[in-house]
Amino acid sequence: MSDLIAGVDEVGRGPLAGAVVAAAVILDPRYPIAGLTDSKKLTEKQREKLAIEIQERSLSWSLGRAEVEEIDEINILWASMLAMKRAVESLSVPPTFVQVDGNRCPDLSCPSEAIIKGDLKIQQISAASIIAKVARDQEMQEMEQHYPGYGFAKHKGYPTKQHQQALIELGVSPIHRLSFKPVKRLIGN
Repeated sequence: MSDLIAGVDEVGRGPLAGAVVAAAVILDPRYPIAGLTDSKKLTEKQREKLAIEIQERSLSWSLGRAEVEEIDEINILWASMLAMKRAVESLSVPPTFVQVDGNRCPDLSCPSEAIIKGDLKIQQISAASIIAKVARDQEMQEMEQHYPGYGFAKHKGYPTKQHQQALIELGVSPIHRLSFKPVKRLIGN
């Protein structure tokens, strides 16, 4: 294998709660995967099925994350960059090149390129988008058990009316991002 190109994407920049999760994927050209696209264009069932296939068929895949405390400390943009860097650094096969969804790249030890709407255009980035989305969604479903009443399993931490109402009624949970305006307003900062 000469070129080992990793695709990288993150999920969870907009929610009021939970970590930001990134994935890095190096696809195996010998085993193409049908149906790869931006995770937001797929149903939950399609994403879950594809995530298993990606994990089984790729040369390497990994997750990286930045926790709520890190998001509050360094802001969501830099926390996203950190999560993506961690995902790339966790690959069992080091990439020779990295393609990142968006308009900027994290600080990596190999060459990289930012591609706007890369999750729609580049198979590796689509695969990373799917892996990250499935992982974060599952995590938010688990958070529903720890912090019932917020509706995390349904809205995944995004600022829906239901979530904002739950915040008013229940207060801020330990997984809420204190630096995000709707949460900040509630705690009076």
